[in-house]
Amino acid sequence: MWRSIFKQNPLHNFENLTKFTSTTLKCCTKGMANSRFEYVKTFEQSDSLLKNCWIVIRVDGKGFHKFCTAHNFRKPNDKRGLNLMSLAAVHVMQEFNEIVIAYGQSDEYSFVFKRDSSIYGRRRDKLISYVASLFTSAYIFNWQYIFEDTVPLKYPPVFDARAVLYPTDVNLRDYLSWRQADVHINNLYNTSFWNLVASGLTNNDAEKRLSGTLSSDKNEILFKEFNINYNNEPIMFRKGTTLLRKKVKLTDGKSLSLTVPIFDDMIVDKFWEIHPELLDSKLNDTDPLDIGDNINHILLQYQIEKHNKRKEGPERK
Repeated sequence: MWRSIFKQNPLHNFENLTKFTSTTLKCCTKGMANSRFEYVKTFEQSDSLLKNCWIVIRVDGKGFHKFCTAHNFRKPNDKRGLNLMSLAAVHVMQEFNEIVIAYGQSDEYSFVFKRDSSIYGRRRDKLISYVASLFTSAYIFNWQYIFEDTVPLKYPPVFDARAVLYPTDVNLRDYLSWRQADVHINNLYNTSFWNLVASGLTNNDAEKRLSGTLSSDKNEILFKEFNINYNNEPIMFRKGTTLLRKKVKLTDGKSLSLTVPIFDDMIVDKFWEIHPELLDSKLNDTDPLDIGDNINHILLQYQIEKHNKRKEGPERK
């Protein structure tokens, strides 16, 4: 067919020929798509999440105890590992503007999507797979940024995800309060446990020593036997990390929108009074946040570095 076109018009415009070829390919592709095998698409099921509900996608590490041991994570807490989790969460928040708040502790992170979010038609499978895969790839991608050359990545971590709906603001607050209360319970136990192990007890003996103890008992063990005031432990270990989008004052006086780590108590009303825009999307938080020396936090420095590189543009050869 193309030969006949050239014979009839040797000076046939190449652009017209390109258009002809493109149209022909589209027709062929369309014909192929409507094949007799296409019926298999009818087996796909679309599970759309109920509208007007907060969507929480929680990412959890699979087999993370083994992973932490293999990479010699510090016990009971490894600041580097926690910061890497938060940095992976920052990537997820940068990808999804519909996320209003994220909260992380240990090997898990919860991402709260706006209750009126319509991304991917609120398809459960899309949201779960996208968030889990993006979080995992960002965790691996930023490993060297956090650990540099001190700890090589021996094998890739695995994260799964689930989607849960919360119909009211109270339900959502209670969910986040539950996760933050879980931090306190687990961290107090782990701090007591690993100090007992470091003192010479076996793992089994440490477990027996803590069996049936209350929070007050564990605080007493830490204070009397190890001179540790639990309330003086790093707040990130005791409260977990909350990520919020905020305008931040930089050292040069300018402001920049960043994903900011907050280490406040979400269980009390004061947190939600300070950040009312989290539950009410009609409210805009326009005042820059003065975070003082926290501007040097690794999560903020990472974002500022990326911003400056984009601002400078590609290097000229």
